[in-house]
Amino acid sequence: MSEQQAAAAARIREFAFGTEDFEALRQLVKQVTGIHLSEQKRELVYGRLARRLRALGLTSFAQYRKVLDDDSGQELVEFCNAITTNLTSFFREPHHFDYLRDQLLQPLARDAAGTRRLRIWSAACSTGEEPYSIAMTLLESLPDLRRWDVRILATDLDSDVLARARRGVYAEDRVKNLSAQRRDRFFNQKREGDGLYYEVAPALRELITFKQLNLMHPLPMRGPLQAIFCRNVIIYFDKETQRELFGRISQLQRPGDLLFLGHSESLFKVSEVYALMGKTVYRRT
Repeated sequence: MSEQQAAAAARIREFAFGTEDFEALRQLVKQVTGIHLSEQKRELVYGRLARRLRALGLTSFAQYRKVLDDDSGQELVEFCNAITTNLTSFFREPHHFDYLRDQLLQPLARDAAGTRRLRIWSAACSTGEEPYSIAMTLLESLPDLRRWDVRILATDLDSDVLARARRGVYAEDRVKNLSAQRRDRFFNQKREGDGLYYEVAPALRELITFKQLNLMHPLPMRGPLQAIFCRNVIIYFDKETQRELFGRISQLQRPGDLLFLGHSESLFKVSEVYALMGKTVYRRT
């Protein structure tokens, strides 16, 4: 942003928002979430946090920073919820679910003497579309799934989106790209007010455990995890943070286990213990 643009933005702002405010908040975001905010995110930070100032009845970002400094934890949660981005959809990047089906689930189904234990982690599940898509893929690929020991762990930093994911109710426009067959099999249609909504079926719910998790903290799961979806997360981290994260994630997987990243993400110069299989699909070496 040029000096002229910054001055123009400052003139129309409801709250004063100086460089000291932005730098302090940017540092806190990095410390708490691992997300690196560039200078170009200044207006995004202002826009999202101005809502918190209004909700708290504050008149300046200096006051808000003091609230965060003195806070016992609740406002820090709201702060993280406001900053994090949650863009998702059912079967986003569909080739990942095809690969999961073809390279993991179907071979497991054919191996009569093989393990019946399956653990999959959706590391940034947002409002739930990703783990529910994984659950649909499992139910479509493993017809005798009830005889398996299956668990999908779905985690996110944002407590608000986790609550929506647990509820599992989606407006009509959120499921419009699903086939009619999937909508009929995996959702129950319901009316809420004037709108038509789709609630995930119990068969999907029972496969998933939702938990709040900050990826910067120690990972509580033990593994091994046959597949991890960590998509559209590390794009916000610097290389050092990425290396540290995948150093911990790799300990949860055995050779041959799968890792899925977002379409613009890569482990180049981040980790040498995963081999690229194509289209942001990796295997633990």
